[in-house]
Amino acid sequence: MFDPVATLLALTGPRPRVAVAFSGGVDSTVLAHALARRRRDFAGLRLLHVDHGLQPASGDWSRHCARMARQLRLPFIGLDATIRRRRGESPEAAAREARYALLAMVLEPGEVLVTAQHRDDQVETLLLQLLRGAGVPGLAAMPPIARFGAGYIARPLLGESREAIENQARLHRLQWVEDPSNMETQFARNFLRARVLPVIRANWPGADEAIARSARHMAEAGRLLAALADADLARAADGDGVNVAALRALPAARRRNALREYISRRGIDPPSTAQMREIAQGLLAARADAQPEVRWQGAVLRRRAGRLLLEVNSHEAKAAHADLVSKSWHWKRDRECVLNRAGDTLALVDDIAGPIDLQKLPPSIEIRARAGGEKLRPAAGARLQSLKKLIQAARITVEERTRLPLLFGESPNGGLIAAGDRWIDASIAANDKSRRRARLQWTRRG
Repeated sequence: MFDPVATLLALTGPRPRVAVAFSGGVDSTVLAHALARRRRDFAGLRLLHVDHGLQPASGDWSRHCARMARQLRLPFIGLDATIRRRRGESPEAAAREARYALLAMVLEPGEVLVTAQHRDDQVETLLLQLLRGAGVPGLAAMPPIARFGAGYIARPLLGESREAIENQARLHRLQWVEDPSNMETQFARNFLRARVLPVIRANWPGADEAIARSARHMAEAGRLLAALADADLARAADGDGVNVAALRALPAARRRNALREYISRRGIDPPSTAQMREIAQGLLAARADAQPEVRWQGAVLRRRAGRLLLEVNSHEAKAAHADLVSKSWHWKRDRECVLNRAGDTLALVDDIAGPIDLQKLPPSIEIRARAGGEKLRPAAGARLQSLKKLIQAARITVEERTRLPLLFGESPNGGLIAAGDRWIDASIAANDKSRRRARLQWTRRG
């Protein structure tokens, strides 16, 4: 029986607050429709849509998603992603990373992000991980529920096939959008879906369930390995580092397992297989008076005498997490907005002497990074000034300039209404007659 609500409640417990990752495709449309029909089972239910801007029709898809939200009578938040590809990274991987970074930012504490991945997606994920030579965590594919951002991520459709979901869409006469890039077989996942899996299914009719079962076995093995790593790290702990002698006393496989867990606790990408081998062997075998280290993106693991210590506050890690994400801020619903993965925030604080007149502030504000050429009028009667000159006159540091959030609404000078908490445009400025006043508060982390 198709019942994603029952599956979700079994994962989360009664009356969770839920945000649906809503692309407008058939899978998320069916999921959103099923949850909306049972909205009383949730303490809150809303739709989140991320526009990657990778397709010419992406704006049309966003508008379709907003219409669907109105039809379902659900709150809707549209987010704009900025895609930055690292060297060697595929467009789909970069888009996925940007999407989840945005979703994590807007997720409220304790809220559950619900995604529409199903059994076919799970099969594809496991096969891709297998072809990449992944270990147990990778071969466990996608868990039904896990920690995510300030809350959780849940996948109540993992037990359902793509065919069953499409049947539900036809049964309820739902409308959805089709992404033409899903047919482009130069992408690894699409190639598996279109060329490889049909051959496997033709020869092994039960292949999907068997592969999904293997993923569940891997997930169980992963939990056992995590428990073993916890025990080994508890014995090897040396402050916020790890004791080298305790690690060397472990068998090689357990040593690597403990090191992977130690690194994963810091929430960073793991090193490559070759780098892990260098850590588990060369780094630990070095002389006590040596000071070797192994670096990878955003991290460095150092040995100092008999202790290993992981540092993740490198400039590279900070820069990657401090990138400002373009997004919409509905300040009437949420007075604080998270700006990036570093945790920078922009808050609107009530203040009887504040410079902003809340009655002049548009209900939805677009937040973007500097692109150049922005102007605003910093006071009533003042001349229009370029943001560049204001920044130069204020002698703002280069780091602060790159992280400065710009707020756009409706103003006579191209829409710029504020720059961080430093300047506001005269179009939203308070005066002696303003009854509701506030100020912006920009907080930077790290």
